[in-house]
Amino acid sequence: MLTNDTNGSSGYVFNIQRYSLHDGLGIRTVVFLKGCPLQCRWCSNPESQRYTPELAYNRSKCIGYEACSRCQTVCEYAAVAKSQDGMMTINRDKCRQCHRCADKCPAKALHTFGRQMSVADILTVVEADSAFYMRSGGGLTISGGEPLVQADFVISILKETKRKRIDATIETCGYAPWADLSRVGAYLKTIIFDIKSMDPNKHKEFTGRNNDLILTNLTGLRRAYPQLQILVRTPLIPGFNDSEQDIGAILDFIKGWPNTSYELLSYHRLGQQKYGYLGRDYPMGDSQLDNGKLQTINAYIKSRTGRGLA
Repeated sequence: MLTNDTNGSSGYVFNIQRYSLHDGLGIRTVVFLKGCPLQCRWCSNPESQRYTPELAYNRSKCIGYEACSRCQTVCEYAAVAKSQDGMMTINRDKCRQCHRCADKCPAKALHTFGRQMSVADILTVVEADSAFYMRSGGGLTISGGEPLVQADFVISILKETKRKRIDATIETCGYAPWADLSRVGAYLKTIIFDIKSMDPNKHKEFTGRNNDLILTNLTGLRRAYPQLQILVRTPLIPGFNDSEQDIGAILDFIKGWPNTSYELLSYHRLGQQKYGYLGRDYPMGDSQLDNGKLQTINAYIKSRTGRGLA
């Protein structure tokens, strides 16, 4: 887990999305924190996975070596070089993430995913939309990555939102120490909790970790906070959990739980381009959800929960 030397007063954020309607009740401001213990093949936010700021390169914005070579000039590690077609290239093995090249890039082809923000910085953004929260029942959602990687920072934010009477929730993959999850639960009325698969072997194959801790944490959370509203979410992923048996096993696990609802999310490839910016390959390749299978599973979900895909 990421340890800050600021006692939770600041942390690493890679995005803030305002006016969201899909990450909790009402209109939400979603704060995305850096760092995640999982490496999900389908992750739409690959810039969230590493714990600290990370250099990205959008080659389509680069104006080329002849017009500008400032990035190469300031790089002390010879990580930036001219490519064969006259553009720039990044040697990721040599890069030390100093981000001087991004600071000097006039076209913003080089940029940084992630910056350090204080609790006060976060609340300034959140409070700007307080009128929308009051009208819609919305508030702040802390997401990631996995927000509990920065548990002290999350707790500090939640203390402030409680003091200011702003509704707050978190989105978690559940892979975190119980002590951190339990601390967070005390400040929440609702929580969004991912359950990706009940099969520990498949879970490890597609995310890098098995699901033992995740399932134990969800069960513990339900017992420790019986009034907490838990929304269990599952991303529907081709070749991983795209069958009635896979989804049914999850529904059976939470069957009969009070104050617990379920939502299925359809697979998408919206984050694929960002893998290229980070010099990585997209792990899911050309995978697609079969439309017929999607309709079948959607009907199955409706028959058991009364609601279909989100």
